[in-house]
Amino acid sequence: MDRKYEITDARGGAAISVRVVTQAERTELAGVQDDGALKIRLKASPASDPAANRELVEFLAAALGVPVGHLDIVAGANGRDKIVSIEGLTVDQVEAILHGDA
Repeated sequence: MDRKYEITDARGGAAISVRVVTQAERTELAGVQDDGALKIRLKASPASDPAANRELVEFLAAALGVPVGHLDIVAGANGRDKIVSIEGLTVDQVEAILHGDA
């Protein structure tokens, strides 16, 4: 299956597709996959561990400048591929922040 992921508008905010890579030396945004998903490296392991999900949400909240409570993993909490909803930011704002244009 050849799926393309992208940042999309959601009610009250945006939704992003994320591929997590665990057991990294540091938590960081590692780029964008060919399918459009953000690649994020996490120290925690495995990807299904609640600690990894918490680390992901905390990292994205800090990177986007929003409270942790404004982010939610809406799909894929038990896997490496996740969809994260972000309340209070538009797609354009998320893209600008993540691409360093903000």
